Amino acid sequence: MRGIAAALVLALAAPLGAQGQPAWRAVDAATGQIADVAGLEQLARDFPDSASVRLRLFNAQLAAGDGEGALASLEWLKVRGHVFSTRAQAQIPDLIGAPHAEAARGLLIAQAPVITASTVFDDVSADAGLVESVFVSPSGQEAIATSVSRRALYVHGPDGDWVELPIAGLNALSGIVSAADGRIGWVASANIDGSPDDPARFTGLIGLTGDSDVPLRIAAPPGAAVSDLAIGPDGTVYASDPVGGGVYRARPDAPAMSVLVAPGTLRSPQGLAVSADGQRLYVSDYRYGLAMIDLESGSVVRLASDVAIALDGIDGLWRLDDELIAVQNGTSPMRIIALRLSEDGIRIIGHRVLERAHPDWTEPLGGSIAAGSLYYVGNGQWDRFDKGVPKPGLPPIATQIRRLRLRP
Repeated sequence: MRGIAAALVLALAAPLGAQGQPAWRAVDAATGQIADVAGLEQLARDFPDSASVRLRLFNAQLAAGDGEGALASLEWLKVRGHVFSTRAQAQIPDLIGAPHAEAARGLLIAQAPVITASTVFDDVSADAGLVESVFVSPSGQEAIATSVSRRALYVHGPDGDWVELPIAGLNALSGIVSAADGRIGWVASANIDGSPDDPARFTGLIGLTGDSDVPLRIAAPPGAAVSDLAIGPDGTVYASDPVGGGVYRARPDAPAMSVLVAPGTLRSPQGLAVSADGQRLYVSDYRYGLAMIDLESGSVVRLASDVAIALDGIDGLWRLDDELIAVQNGTSPMRIIALRLSEDGIRIIGHRVLERAHPDWTEPLGGSIAAGSLYYVGNGQWDRFDKGVPKPGLPPIATQIRRLRLRP
């Protein structure tokens, strides 16, 4: 009976915040160390759309011999399309125990249907190393890719060649966005790959304009490692720090970035997108789901979902009209989804799977939306690098930039 009761409790919505929106539970390194069933049941109530949390709970239930609770977690995962590894699928029926083994087998998805909807836009030479993101112009002709390992930009012109655009004194380059009018582009520079720290290298935002060969520089706060970027209708740039947990912002003429959400509320904020009304910032916390930040007060709430879908594991995040487009490289299988927002933008009311388990993927990464299509890195190479250097026997390969149409 205990397992059934726990499953019923877990199905209840999380407590609502002051404005009727679900509260966001502050998370830190200690949150990731919770391992007891009761603690993880509470964490699952607080983050009811996180497959990462549910998997932790499932493992704790197996260890505690809670077969009914483990079945409830398996059902939760199946509904959201989670696929266990072949080895895990073979082990789970034995681990859950004979009374529940057959039921467990019925809750395992052998293999998710593959969806291949994108086409190849171009390949960036292996010389560019670890490419993290790409920005494509509205025309779909010009593009700029950011390299973490080379600490350089690579520009793709109408002739089809990628040319290195080195800028002295930078850290690893990752997120890249452009103002709506195209007059200025911003790139994140920070030590995000664990390379030895070099105080001489710049950490913050690099602004690129057509009016000057000298980039603008807006420094990040000490200790911050900015990575993913988004830009608001007023030109404000927002940046997340997946290592330290903070979220920062800066106006184009600011002398330095300021703190929007200090470290300690979010664990690993990554993809960012500004709401249609410009009043909120959607942010993905990699292990816990989607949050919303009120841009006036800085308060954080959870973006609730009316549909059963896992919302953790999101790397890239963009808004197109009434949908959030998300690259989920932290789910099994990896996928790209479109999340339809309510009219007021504070709930998810529907979703589409745009691409899933593409055979040419290694790890889909960042990109940009242009002319109704998502351009993104299809074969991320983080597994081929260690602290900014290629691993022995794993030289860099060409980076595939893919184009995924988002509208029929």
